[in-house]
Amino acid sequence: MIKRIFSFLFIIAALLTVTSCSKSHIKPELNVIPMPNHYYLHKEGGFVLDNNSRILVGDNPSSLKTAKFLASFLKEHGFNLKIKNVAQVDGIENDIILRIFDDKKEIQPEGYKLKVNAGNISIISDDGSGLFYGVQTLMQLLPDSLLSSTMQSVDIPGWIINDSPRFHYRGMHLDVGRHFFPVEFVKHYLDMMAMYKFNTFHWHLTEDQGWRIEIKKYPKLTEIGGFRDSTLVGKYSDKPHQWDGKRYGGFYTQEQIKEVVQYAADRHITIIPEIEMPGHSLAALAAYPELACTPGPFRPATLWGVFPDIYCPKEETFEFLENVLTEVMELFPGKYIHIGGDEAPKERWKESKLCQQIIKKNGLKNEEELQSYFIKRIEKFLNAHGRKLIGWDEILEGGLSSGATVMSWRGIEGGIAAARAGHDAIMTPGNYCYFDHYQAGPEGEPIAIGGMTTLKEVYEYEPVPEELNKKEAKHILGAQGNVWTEYMPTPEKVEYMVLPRMAALAEVVWTDNDKKSWPDFQRRVNNHFKRYKALGWNYCPGTYNIAFTQQKEVDITTWKVELETEIYKATIHYTTDGSVPTAQSLKYKHPLHLVKNTIVNAAIFKHDALLGKSHKFIVGKETE
Repeated sequence: MIKRIFSFLFIIAALLTVTSCSKSHIKPELNVIPMPNHYYLHKEGGFVLDNNSRILVGDNPSSLKTAKFLASFLKEHGFNLKIKNVAQVDGIENDIILRIFDDKKEIQPEGYKLKVNAGNISIISDDGSGLFYGVQTLMQLLPDSLLSSTMQSVDIPGWIINDSPRFHYRGMHLDVGRHFFPVEFVKHYLDMMAMYKFNTFHWHLTEDQGWRIEIKKYPKLTEIGGFRDSTLVGKYSDKPHQWDGKRYGGFYTQEQIKEVVQYAADRHITIIPEIEMPGHSLAALAAYPELACTPGPFRPATLWGVFPDIYCPKEETFEFLENVLTEVMELFPGKYIHIGGDEAPKERWKESKLCQQIIKKNGLKNEEELQSYFIKRIEKFLNAHGRKLIGWDEILEGGLSSGATVMSWRGIEGGIAAARAGHDAIMTPGNYCYFDHYQAGPEGEPIAIGGMTTLKEVYEYEPVPEELNKKEAKHILGAQGNVWTEYMPTPEKVEYMVLPRMAALAEVVWTDNDKKSWPDFQRRVNNHFKRYKALGWNYCPGTYNIAFTQQKEVDITTWKVELETEIYKATIHYTTDGSVPTAQSLKYKHPLHLVKNTIVNAAIFKHDALLGKSHKFIVGKETE
């Protein structure tokens, strides 16, 4: 009996030992977004971060600035690390070392090397931006639990990462014209961008519905143009239209602009300001109606959409715009100034005797060439001040001077045309990069402008069109996510529409194609949901729609049917007998082979709980 008891206890002890060992030797998973281009794990349980750790820097001012950024982040979460010059310490033990070296052979532009050892973490780069991105990666290596609780120490696995971005231009856009957002939220938006290594913030500052930037020479722009009488309630398509009857608006003072520009620069983000012309200018015309082709009066728009009254291309208008742009350039040091150029109806120009005289005098063929004349005049002014013009792809119409850069939003065609003509292009096609589209639903989702751009569609977007040859492809600078805010009145709604699609786009523009993996991204973004929760960020958990694809099989009567969900670790259950699927119905594991007109009812389940609703598909027909 005693022998049996000892044998039993021995077996239990052995099992506990095996279980303990297996848990302690679980291989860490890299949960970084965007996925680094080169990495491996050289030692499990590499570094222990605690309050005895220090941040060591060299003499480069950029490394000190980045060290302060890291120290501030860690202090928010319970770790008070001192910053020391590496040359002034006796030894390196349990420290984080941030160094900038001139080593362009080993490190690509904006790249970094991060190594986690048992005694230290080293991050090196040959420029300040690369060092900052290395720190962002380190911050993502920290456990999510650190963000929501106090910890005495943190284990960081022994990752070695050698990383640099695929594209130099990695952009996010925010429209503050339709709805205005306070400085604190703009800073928060920049923090979101910084986490995902975006380096360009396209700030859409003027619109028909509101002028949002103080111009000292023209105070009426914000006094009158900065506020509208009312805002549309519901969707534009709802008829009759209804308004809330509340005065709405706001603007940024030049001091606030400077504050935001510096905040962005500290995060290695360049801001591109957009001052719309010749269209989307009703707010400016409300303030200064003499700039229109018709006498007015005008008021900032209370509807969304496109309006016929635009800037008139007379000398008074160019003087006004040059004065505005002069003040804008004093505030924004980046090389690009965005002038819009999109959605400019030409009826007022067609009716204007002055416009027709300008067309005739300058040997122009039509109003499209008049817009080209308008854009070229502005570009010449910007070039004379050392800046480059950038605009939406409509600026290609009527001809474009060689130095201008095109943002391709109406599909990819604008980018293709621009690159073939020798212009640089930034890809931001609506089907993949417009984050005002629905990302789920639309049933059960908050109101959006329309369309459907799912997380997977963003992730699988390829910015370089296959139609371009190698030389032309070099003109594709990168891609940008656009956030138009007709239906985003609050910061929380912006967060919901942007996250996690911003994370998907970050990987598109940073990670090489052969390093990308949709299933692995699903795993990592699911971990980032925990991070969002810990940080108090609003986000969309995913679409509960089912992707249904079918293909007629050759020489047989069946169709190959595939079902897919974006929800991580969810399962699809289906029926073919007309019944509503439950968690006990057939589980989808591989493609189905079904005859035409078979009714497939499918639904998504996680932990046996239904997500969303059941979806009905008929084989051989369009999906319902």
